[in-house]
Amino acid sequence: MAARETRDRILDALQRILVRKGTAAVTLESVAAEAGVSKGGLLYHFRSKQAMLQGLTLRLSEDAEAEFAQAERAGADVVRYFLETSLPASDEEMALYWSVIAALRSAEGLSEDGTEVLARVFGRWSELLTDYIGDPVLAETVRLVGDGLYLSALSGLPHPEPELLRRVFDRLLEQVAEARGE
Repeated sequence: MAARETRDRILDALQRILVRKGTAAVTLESVAAEAGVSKGGLLYHFRSKQAMLQGLTLRLSEDAEAEFAQAERAGADVVRYFLETSLPASDEEMALYWSVIAALRSAEGLSEDGTEVLARVFGRWSELLTDYIGDPVLAETVRLVGDGLYLSALSGLPHPEPELLRRVFDRLLEQVAEARGE
């Protein structure tokens, strides 16, 4: 259990540095200091900066899988849930995902494995939406709307007016209901 706690402390520290200072501030030394572990202790869990970023990406993927499972257990309307969670819930969430995207784009970005983890998360949403809706074109349209909202928010672009956004969601939900024969 102690090893898992230390690993989580290191990833929490990495996340705090990414959010507060960005990818340029991430070094093995800065993360070790923030986590309160020795550099050797950090290297026991993560052999490089890239390995830490991949560890964080895996944790975000696990969180997403838990979110998928929660939506399915609750019997949630997958489309409504996806659209309503397409806007980041907090400034910290926005900063975290922006930092992960920046890390992906950096020269020291994620390995192919890390990039594949993120692709699986996005692919999982596509599967859930397609399975729920039954129409792959409409499912992809919904996914692109959600992804567009999220990336626009991360980029600092203005949010659509709430009333217009509600109407967009309503229109998509009507099309989904029609495709599902409801």
